[in-house]
Amino acid sequence: MNRKNDNPEKEIEKEGLIKAKKLQKVFVVGGGFARSRLLAVDDVSFQVNKNEIFTLAGESGCGKTTVSKILLGFLEPTQGEVYYRDKNILELQKWEEKKQFMKEVQSIFQNPFETFNPLRKVDSYLHDTAKNFGMNGKKRDKKAVEEALQSVGLGMEEVQGRYPSEFSGGQLQRISIARALITKPSLLVADEPVSMVDASLRMSIVNLFKELRDEYSVSVLYITHDLATAYYVSDRIGIMFRGNIVEMGDVEEVLMNPKHPYTQMLKESIPEADPKKKWTERVSITELETEEYMRKGCKFAGRCPFVEEKCKDFMPEEFFVDGRMVRCWLYEK
Repeated sequence: MNRKNDNPEKEIEKEGLIKAKKLQKVFVVGGGFARSRLLAVDDVSFQVNKNEIFTLAGESGCGKTTVSKILLGFLEPTQGEVYYRDKNILELQKWEEKKQFMKEVQSIFQNPFETFNPLRKVDSYLHDTAKNFGMNGKKRDKKAVEEALQSVGLGMEEVQGRYPSEFSGGQLQRISIARALITKPSLLVADEPVSMVDASLRMSIVNLFKELRDEYSVSVLYITHDLATAYYVSDRIGIMFRGNIVEMGDVEEVLMNPKHPYTQMLKESIPEADPKKKWTERVSITELETEEYMRKGCKFAGRCPFVEEKCKDFMPEEFFVDGRMVRCWLYEK
């Protein structure tokens, strides 16, 4: 039975580890008289539960990274709130509280070669992280570093005294994950962590996330445009398009039986190995993104095969269909 959600906040359950509530982020683009407001994140609500891998997926420019920066405290939202263990991170005043948050919520970025200074030995980063977050003494610092490396399949002898250029992208990304694990975090925010890694190594990284969830009770917010790895690694998934989460629920249900027209298009767009099926249309992504972001109604209306007049004027509300949220007027009744 389809029903309109009269109170979307009821979907944010109390046991969520980190909760985003009605996030909005506005950027001013252009200069002078050509300035305009771009609503990069609009009314985004979701949570990551304990011992869960939750994925935010969507094409480049949909707002995924902006959401992750807000959750990490790197960006302040224009509106909305972020709660970690029921504390609003935007209201943390004491340095001890902020440091505890940084200790428990660690980030992993897209390009591991940008994480480390090429002129600095990699192991120095690991020891500094242990020291800065109070692992209490050199022996305990060393043990924390060794345990973190072991959890990603590496040993100190493979890392010590070496520079970033001496590692492959896959090895360096594992070291980046190890650095994040030194503080024994409860949540990893991983923004496109396998996009810069060779295809042969991608599965080893996503398998590592599953091991961290199962063996160390680490939750993961996995941000990606890759639906294949998202399907493989996730418990739940939220599909983003131009600043909105348009569909969210169990990963099996969302990706195998998508309800939103955009999710359906994403699934159908996974390329087949057929040279006869070539993409011939030329599209300026920048122009298309800007046009869709500026729409006052449904951002997908210009590409949707089921578009109605209502879609062009009004942003769809959140509806709940077969156990997942769908932001589409098709499910109003």
